[in-house]
Amino acid sequence: MGSFLLISIFSLLLRVSVSLHSYSGAGSPPKFGDFEAQRHWMEITTNLPIKDWYFNTTNNDLSYWGLDYPPLTAYQSYFHGLILKYFDPNSVSLFTSRGYETHFGKLLMRWTVLSSDLLIFFPAVLYFIFIYHGGNPSGGDKSDVAWHIAVILINPCLILIDHGHFQFNCISLGLTLGAVAAVLSRKNLLACVLFCLSLNHKQMSAYYAPAFFSHLFGSCLRRKNPPLEVLKLGLAVLGTFAIVWWPYLHSRDAFFGVLSRLAPFERGIYEDYVANFWCSTSILIKWKRLFTTDSLRFVSLVATILTFLPSMIQQILAPSSKGFLYGLLNSSFAFYLFSFQVHEKSILLPLLPATLLAMELPGVHSMLLMLCALLSMFPLLCRDKLVVPYMALYASSILLYLAPSGRRHIKKHLSRPMITFSVVMILCSLIFHIIYLTIRPPEKYPYLFEAMIMNFCFPHLLGFTVYTNAKQWMLSREFTSGDKEKKLN
Repeated sequence: MGSFLLISIFSLLLRVSVSLHSYSGAGSPPKFGDFEAQRHWMEITTNLPIKDWYFNTTNNDLSYWGLDYPPLTAYQSYFHGLILKYFDPNSVSLFTSRGYETHFGKLLMRWTVLSSDLLIFFPAVLYFIFIYHGGNPSGGDKSDVAWHIAVILINPCLILIDHGHFQFNCISLGLTLGAVAAVLSRKNLLACVLFCLSLNHKQMSAYYAPAFFSHLFGSCLRRKNPPLEVLKLGLAVLGTFAIVWWPYLHSRDAFFGVLSRLAPFERGIYEDYVANFWCSTSILIKWKRLFTTDSLRFVSLVATILTFLPSMIQQILAPSSKGFLYGLLNSSFAFYLFSFQVHEKSILLPLLPATLLAMELPGVHSMLLMLCALLSMFPLLCRDKLVVPYMALYASSILLYLAPSGRRHIKKHLSRPMITFSVVMILCSLIFHIIYLTIRPPEKYPYLFEAMIMNFCFPHLLGFTVYTNAKQWMLSREFTSGDKEKKLN
């Protein structure tokens, strides 16, 4: 508990330090950026009746940052909006608050993310650590436990996006992490409720849905009365969704009106430059130009299902706690690499289970994955003027893995080829950073460097996905031979 408290204080200070820098859309009219989007949702929810939050009206212009997340995000915006309205009414006044960027208003906005992190993500990390390390985080090797806590809490990508760029991923990821810990402690009903809440905060939490479904379904099949177990979980899911969506269940139009806001197909198969299959291969195949949106939706859906299906089958046939964590990683990578409408920030979803598996994955693999994820977001964070905190957290990430516990974990799986590969990758990453910051791209190809970075990151992420799928299937042999899981059983 003492280690958790000290690391929490340090990681909180890191978040506060990053929040002192710029954010998405700072001083960039007419629509500004994600900071303004979150503030505008607080403005809308605190000034309009709930029936108008998702619909185009004279007071709610959906073309100006209309709500496009599920109802739990709207309720969160309303709650935070009430706080802003109490302390600084001008920050959420209807219409006149657009582009509101006073020092006090920004301070209040930053506080809403920090408090969300402290109230949801931090306790979820403690819950997970308590369950994962056998119900006694202070027992065993204290340095390893402390290192694991640090890897999860000091996730540079999450800190930069939530406290720099400005979002509330800490809420949806915290709810998912709580659900994961509940699964590991065999509280399946609680896990269903928490994961449904995560889905209802950000629809991207669906990246984890195949893992939750396959593990829980596989577990139910091994109970005395499988149909009854499935029914109980199904009722928990339906009940949670019904409560969250209740204001929009009074009519078909209201329900489908909100639902249509959650699927931004008009944005195309990917957004900006993202290190996934569609963006990386678009240099050779102009997907958006050659194919219709409907055909790309279908192809990306099939590709995503085929990628996460092996992981699902493994958990249905041989459900295990460790396999479930690998399933979360593999299903989220399947969505990130192949699904429709992926953003750079979506890399946060695979990174969560990757940090949870930090004690299981070879340390050098975990480090390289984190550095690759950071590099993939570098162009986005440069636009936000977050280069200084980015570089500081990039360095801190390396130092974390070179700390005694991290170094010991890396040495267990280190080989000469792996050393060579790691050195080459880190050197290439540093070269990309220098090129991007110091050299102007040719006028004919203004996004040349973004494309180079994405095409460097994509094969590494794809290779990591193949590796972790293989690792998950190797667990089946342990399951069938009757071996006990070393950590989580």
